[in-house]
Amino acid sequence: MGAHTVTAFDDDLQEIERLVRDMVSLARSMVDEATQSLIVPDTALAQRVVSEDAVMDSLQRTLDDRAITLIAKRQPMAQDLRAVVGAIRMAGDLERIGDLAKNIAKRVDAVGKSAMPRGLARSIEDMAELVLEQVQGVIDQYGARNPEELVRLRDEDELIDVKYTSVFRELLTYMMEDARNITACTHLLFCAKNLERIGDHVTNIAENAYYVLTGEQLPAHRPKQDETGVPVPAA
Repeated sequence: MGAHTVTAFDDDLQEIERLVRDMVSLARSMVDEATQSLIVPDTALAQRVVSEDAVMDSLQRTLDDRAITLIAKRQPMAQDLRAVVGAIRMAGDLERIGDLAKNIAKRVDAVGKSAMPRGLARSIEDMAELVLEQVQGVIDQYGARNPEELVRLRDEDELIDVKYTSVFRELLTYMMEDARNITACTHLLFCAKNLERIGDHVTNIAENAYYVLTGEQLPAHRPKQDETGVPVPAA
């Protein structure tokens, strides 16, 4: 491959990585804004999150187009090919994070104007902060080419699972104490679940980033700490 071709390939690859960073930045913003709009509540901020989902979708389409064109024109191999395919996979997870943030924002009106108990608001904020730290951490460690830290971040998703279990039980308590809380708390349960699912998508990103850097797959299964499921008795 000539020097000019190599430079063009590097430029194309850097453009794809820039699009991934843009999607990460937007994903973090959407999760943060969605959570804040829920807690305040702020319907205007919630609507902004909903509208930002179209921007996220556009970024993913642009990244997919650039990646497919790069593969067709440059025929990358080994780590370069992993980087392009990994970017496509990461973009898919980031787009889903945007969808989940939008889903949280769309429930702001349904939760209503009733004051959220401060303890519950703090719990949801704490959960969102854990998620945001994971989103930023995984892209930082990928940029630093640090696969060991990506493994640590992947394993730390269990902190989000534990927090989700705590929020789940707290919401059930509010519903049992006063039936008038049931509607709002049900929507909040879905919001908390969306945050937990965002954590799962960050785990996927960490796994793909690790594969790009090392060429090795992490184990497909890891322990989950979500204890909200109801055991089904044996037949």
